Amino acid sequence: METRDNALNKTALVVGANGVIGRNLIEYLEQLPDWNIIGVSRRGGKSTARVRYVAVDLLDEQDSQEKLSSLTEVTHIFYAAYQDRPTWAELVAPNLAMLVNVVNAIEPSAPGLQHISLMQGYKVYGAHLGPFKTPAKETDAYHMPPEFNVDQQQFLERRQIGSRWTWSAIRPSVVCGFALGNPMNLAMVIAMYASISKELGLPLRYPGKPGAYNSLLEMTDAGLLAKATVWAATDERCANQAFNITNGDLFRWNEMWPKIAAYFGLETAPPLQMSLDVVMADKEELWNLMVEKYGLENNSYKDVSSWKFGDFVFSWDYDFFADGTKARRFGFHEFMDTEQMFLDIFEDLRQRKVIP
Repeated sequence: METRDNALNKTALVVGANGVIGRNLIEYLEQLPDWNIIGVSRRGGKSTARVRYVAVDLLDEQDSQEKLSSLTEVTHIFYAAYQDRPTWAELVAPNLAMLVNVVNAIEPSAPGLQHISLMQGYKVYGAHLGPFKTPAKETDAYHMPPEFNVDQQQFLERRQIGSRWTWSAIRPSVVCGFALGNPMNLAMVIAMYASISKELGLPLRYPGKPGAYNSLLEMTDAGLLAKATVWAATDERCANQAFNITNGDLFRWNEMWPKIAAYFGLETAPPLQMSLDVVMADKEELWNLMVEKYGLENNSYKDVSSWKFGDFVFSWDYDFFADGTKARRFGFHEFMDTEQMFLDIFEDLRQRKVIP
């Protein structure tokens, strides 16, 4: 494989270190011998022999400069931070500002900077707006703004001109993996919904739009995504390119849902559209009782539930998938069976005593 950096001791700055993407990326980098790792998030984290955490308010330009400009050893920025806002238009300003503040702090002070990796998603294709062209390709036209993913990429494209570093844009589907307190964690939504359904003696009903039960979609395993992200950041063929990263298989909920129910020892019942954000709003007391009853880790109900995100994903009554062949043409050949991914994550949640 052609690599742009054969030297030992590359230093990764993982921005958004506590999210499902950043956390799994750090875990993967820890397995590789030639990386130093710095994790950046608002909350920070507990540093280890391999990972140093820095707490930064990336929306604060001065705080970003003070905390980040001294990190002169950084060779790779892996940007996976995200700020939520009530409306789509409001997402642009904070999410662009955070990336700009990171680059403005690191680029002038890190002479060995080689690459900036930007985490995006299918929102680039308008997947969140309604039925979009499938399979989506990296060459597809942008849609009418506002769209912070596009603004972030265009910022990097402009900034990169004349620079020694390159960029890549990584576009996963829905990312599934372990993380607590994350607003976009579908596997956790399903695990919590199934666990509470079981406790109440209910079958597992698909709660989304009727048409969504039969739509064709795909997922991206967080571990697979971590491997692809590092690959794109270190293989010179990937310089200044965007890549769709997917598990490599397609599924419909009408087939996957009974298999998930079976894992939890549940029957299924016909789908019934309901907002999880509404029907699960009063389940905190029940959850706290379950934590005590089953000897679970004492995680707050807020940290283990992402109901709004579940409602969002389960509302897609249209096909939701992209063409992942560009990454394969460029040399990335890893894949993941999506059914096995779900079962592995549920088993991991049980081992960690997050769910019964």
